[in-house]
Amino acid sequence: MKIGFIGLGNMGNPMAANLAKAGHTVTGFDMADVTVSGVSMATSGPEAAAGADIVITMLPNGHILRAVADEILPAMQSGAVWIDCSTVDVDSARAVADQAKDAGVLAVDAPVSGGIGGAAAGTLTFMAGGSDAGFSKASPLFDIMGQKAVHCGESSAGQAAKICNNMILGVTMIATCEAFALADKLGLDRQKMFDVVSTSSGYSWTMNAYCPAPGVGPQSPSDNDYQPGFAAELMLKDLRLSQQAAESSDADTPMGQAATKLYEQFVETEGGLGKDFSAMLPRFEKRGRG
Repeated sequence: MKIGFIGLGNMGNPMAANLAKAGHTVTGFDMADVTVSGVSMATSGPEAAAGADIVITMLPNGHILRAVADEILPAMQSGAVWIDCSTVDVDSARAVADQAKDAGVLAVDAPVSGGIGGAAAGTLTFMAGGSDAGFSKASPLFDIMGQKAVHCGESSAGQAAKICNNMILGVTMIATCEAFALADKLGLDRQKMFDVVSTSSGYSWTMNAYCPAPGVGPQSPSDNDYQPGFAAELMLKDLRLSQQAAESSDADTPMGQAATKLYEQFVETEGGLGKDFSAMLPRFEKRGRG
């Protein structure tokens, strides 16, 4: 299959490499000067998209997504599939899907979960929105790049699922970090805390699989001085998207709103920029109640 891949950063690079390794002909483009194993590089997005059976994008935000749509859709052939793996606002996802439909292109919004490690290992989870036909054509590539793909509904449903999932993730990580900081001040050993909570009603992914306390539970970024698996500024981006969606749909999300404000403080004024989102734990360790 002929694939165009636009956006070859920390996530897109290994995803494109896995497609090439599986035997597909992949032509890539990125604004930065990058190389990807097995991928031929184009000089522009339209060049990468021209003649492709499937075009995949992995882009930073909705504004850039809309700009790329304006560029690549005229170059894509009718009946081609466009899989957008970016995490963007729901309105942008809907807008480019309508634009693709007008161009005779099947659009699938398919943001991912699993981070850089999952992209490299081919174990991502895809949350997909779009038509049955588009999802069916995209599925073989999801199987290469990931371990699971869920068809969540029509266009933008994938973005909705990602935003809701990551709002839960942000809120849960804060609660997990708060609990460890409180346990420290109560004199509770962190390993004992983990042993109890990880098998009790406080069980969560942030505790059991991505524990923010170094030396406790499975290996996680906390064991590498909080170098990011998922950067705090990316969590802030997703939380802001959740609140934008909540405002536009008149949804009451007080915990999501509070988590957004905490990550704003952490990233913008408390040294969290460039740290993993689980570095909230040392942030709470240093603070008292006042």
